[in-house]
Amino acid sequence: MEQSVKQTLLQRRSIRRYEREPIAEEDLQFIRDAIRNTPTSYNGQQFSVIEISDQPLKEQLAEIVGQKQFKTSARVFAFLSDFNKIAVAAEAKGMEYPAFERTADGLIVGTVDASLAMMSAITAAVSRGLGCCPIGYARTVNPKVISDLLGLPDRVYLVCALAVGVPREIPDLKPKQNEDLVIFSNRYGTDNLPEKMLGYDREFTAYHHNRSSNPSDKGWIEEILGYYREGLNYTMREALRERGYDFDH
Repeated sequence: MEQSVKQTLLQRRSIRRYEREPIAEEDLQFIRDAIRNTPTSYNGQQFSVIEISDQPLKEQLAEIVGQKQFKTSARVFAFLSDFNKIAVAAEAKGMEYPAFERTADGLIVGTVDASLAMMSAITAAVSRGLGCCPIGYARTVNPKVISDLLGLPDRVYLVCALAVGVPREIPDLKPKQNEDLVIFSNRYGTDNLPEKMLGYDREFTAYHHNRSSNPSDKGWIEEILGYYREGLNYTMREALRERGYDFDH
């Protein structure tokens, strides 16, 4: 069942439980077409996507990442920053490739392009009544093993994975930060910022306490700082260097 643009964008939830049924080919093609039409820097299309339907591979990824969505969803899409294609094209045309991925801006450009492509996929999928869950941990948990599993060449790295399927749940809608915390007028807003952030933390804590599944008393600030502390142990700099994203400017 197709949803309106308003429903698609404002009622989106991360779905972690799926029915064991396939996605209609028409819906899959719509997702692919939306991905292809993603806006990118310079129209360079510095991204690519691996659509994973092979169940044993999905189960391997689920075991590595520790998230069941990999094996229970109908499809997993791996969104990649990709400078391999342009490097291959330059060589085929006898032109020198300038190794843009070895700059900080190149890393940003590829990451942004892949992220925009994932949002295109999410919007397309949700508009068709499907459920999605971005899985960023696929990037950080074991980059070398996952890169090898997916056959990634140099100049390509995994930005994020996305599980897509027929939803088995409709979880509570998480409260987001108020508009005055997200959208500023003309310059960055600092007025009453501590008070506003603490107010959002209280709202999120109440949501956590009252939600229908896995209630807790953990606040938003505590939860996010916990993720950041865990992130201090990631080895993404070394993983990016192995992929060819080794920049000093």
